Amino acid sequence: MTALEILFWILLFIVFYTYIGYGILLFILVKLKRLFSKKQTFPIPDNDQLPEVSVIVAAYNEEDFIDDKIKNSLALDYPSEKLKLIFVTDGSTDNTPNIVKNYPQVKLMHKAERGGKIGAINRAMDEVTSPVVIFSDANALLNKMAVKEIVKHYQNPKVGCVSGEKRVLTDSAQNAGASEGFYWKYESKLKQWDYELYSAVGAAGELFSVRTNLYRHVEKDTILDDFIISLRIAQEGYIIAYEPNAYAQESASENIAEEKKRKVRISAGGIQSVLRLKPLFNLFKYGILSFQFISHRVLRWTVTPWAMLLLFFINIPLINIHPVYKFLFVGQLIFYLFALAGWMLANKNIKVKILYIPYYFLFMNYCVILGQIRHFKGQQSAVWERAKRAQPVKV
Repeated sequence: MTALEILFWILLFIVFYTYIGYGILLFILVKLKRLFSKKQTFPIPDNDQLPEVSVIVAAYNEEDFIDDKIKNSLALDYPSEKLKLIFVTDGSTDNTPNIVKNYPQVKLMHKAERGGKIGAINRAMDEVTSPVVIFSDANALLNKMAVKEIVKHYQNPKVGCVSGEKRVLTDSAQNAGASEGFYWKYESKLKQWDYELYSAVGAAGELFSVRTNLYRHVEKDTILDDFIISLRIAQEGYIIAYEPNAYAQESASENIAEEKKRKVRISAGGIQSVLRLKPLFNLFKYGILSFQFISHRVLRWTVTPWAMLLLFFINIPLINIHPVYKFLFVGQLIFYLFALAGWMLANKNIKVKILYIPYYFLFMNYCVILGQIRHFKGQQSAVWERAKRAQPVKV
């Protein structure tokens, strides 16, 4: 076997393992674990046993949605005397702060300077006295039982962070919702299996919680604050629980251009996070967590998009060596043609799922490459940019 063939199979393995193989392996490991140990579950405590909770919402120019968010927060099924709502509107230049002022049950924190989401969160955390804090995005609506479903996990002293589930909703065929929703369903299943094996690998900013005493201020230029906050808690030996019965629902991006803006920012934050969490590469120290971190996150945010790109071009000179290479090349070619057709139809606001999914998959990997380039050029700011969402879907 030539060096080119060896490289081809290494690249193929990386791509397959990243997106399919890890899910299969994870499923098998979870099934094996179930044979030898029973999954530990905790019931929701009685109201008098529930801890005090602070909910922090960082909002920037969300006047079109903030009223719905506040009403949704006030409707959560949790004793009102144990639930403190803190809305931070730093830098907002629209009517967001004034809308929050209309609700005396909500504590407003506002200053004119725009310091980014993590700056707003750090400032709010200085005011928190409850043992548990929950973070949620301003454009995400929570189910009524979300807080109770989250806090039940803190009966386990090993749990330091709890991630809720992100659900992408859409009522229109004119946006990126179909494939974004499909992606998050798969991602949510992986998170569920990750937690069942040992720990979820990071939390979604739409809805996650930490023990207040474990929160550490993170660097002001941090892009993915939710990921860094949760993984650093895991580095201290705590588990990140995953609770699908606590979920945040948000509309999909208004269009693929808005989705690109969001994905590139996330990808730039992904490579930043990988570099800042380098100690987690130490399998001897972190064991299963390192395995999950590398398999579920690192490969997606670093080498796999480049491996996909190289795989196609390396396959070309191998076509005549063996029929298997011809078969794999034809398979790649069909996949890319499907993606191209999906892109052309999407530009005409026509969504054919069998074509749009390969297009969206390639689009995500393209955004990872753009995000890496943006990060290493120092062009990605930590100050959050609002991606336009499709018409909000009411819960």
